Amino acid sequence: MPLVALAYYASHLLSLLGNGIASVALPLIVLQTTGSPLGMSALATATAVPSVVVGLLSGVIIDRINRLTASVVSDVISAAAIAALPLVDMLWGLDLVWFIVLGILGAFGDVPGMTAREVLAPMVARHAGLDLRRVVGVRQTLTSVALVVGPAAAGVLLAAVDSMAVLWITAATSALAAVLTRMLPRRLGQVDSSRAARRPLMRELVDGLLVLGRSRFLLGTTFLVLGLAVALGGLQGLVMPVYFDLISRPELLGLVLTVLAAGMLVGATIYSAVGARLSSRTWLSAGFIATSVGFALMASLLSPAVVFVGAAALGLGNSVVRAVTGVLQVQYVPGALLGRVLSVKMALMTVAAPAGIGLAGVLAELGSPLLAAVSVTGMWIVVLLAVIGMRALRDLDLKEVPDAQQ
Repeated sequence: MPLVALAYYASHLLSLLGNGIASVALPLIVLQTTGSPLGMSALATATAVPSVVVGLLSGVIIDRINRLTASVVSDVISAAAIAALPLVDMLWGLDLVWFIVLGILGAFGDVPGMTAREVLAPMVARHAGLDLRRVVGVRQTLTSVALVVGPAAAGVLLAAVDSMAVLWITAATSALAAVLTRMLPRRLGQVDSSRAARRPLMRELVDGLLVLGRSRFLLGTTFLVLGLAVALGGLQGLVMPVYFDLISRPELLGLVLTVLAAGMLVGATIYSAVGARLSSRTWLSAGFIATSVGFALMASLLSPAVVFVGAAALGLGNSVVRAVTGVLQVQYVPGALLGRVLSVKMALMTVAAPAGIGLAGVLAELGSPLLAAVSVTGMWIVVLLAVIGMRALRDLDLKEVPDAQQ
């Protein structure tokens, strides 16, 4: 495998590992520091809006500068935001205000970094002479690996070393990701410097939104991914914890999430290996079926065994749908607008899972966990049928990927 691709994959994996460790370690550290669960809620709420705004605006910057530079700077910001926590703790002592301030700083790195790496995929594929489906498939596989390894590593680290040491390790993963990305040939991430004079930032952002809004395909696939994230967030983040607590088997929660991640790993691995052998329509159809069956089985709450089978099917289908739509979205967007269009999706994804958890929480409180599970699953089915009904997926023939420098 070309060294360019290996460096890209390694950088992606390390960055996500850092995010995975932080997602488990930070809430616990906030709880230990503030002594109040409200501190965790305040941090999540305070950083949600900046994440969306920064995510939207970052697309314009990514389309203006070298895409490698955008990725490196994003990872450096993420590393600095995490590393600042133990430094502040040593100098002045951490409190909730510091967590919020540095959490907002981290928002300037997290979503832009994910967007920049996704924008780099077709450039890496072109430079390394690889099929884009293989590059996206391997990236999705590594995403699944990070979902399994990151939280587990956080648990091990928190048990083995001081919490501040865990933060240093987390910051180091983002810093190393930046170093690996910097090792890629600079010309790989170049944008066309001969483009017409750039307009105001908001005008260029509107250009990206117009491309998204005028394409039935891009709108449809964006709704699909968001609907999937909202429904999965509701099941994973609320229904499953409540269900296993009700049946007095809380120890099974971690296992079912591992099965879900393992299903994602299997699906992404299969797609990266043989994605080019079948049409996009075939892959999407299989992904839709597996995802819907998985949702239905998990939402039934019939027994832990049924839930586990559903989690495996849902993970597999989820990874296939995300991989195929990721490839096709790149093919439908002019290279010069790719950052802006994908940044919209990334920004919305930051609030999709919390929205699903909030929706499921209200339904579980007013009715029951079963009502919440059936409702979020029904929402996914409605989104899927709506996208199919609007004929957004009519043209899935493989198209030549637009030049990312145009």
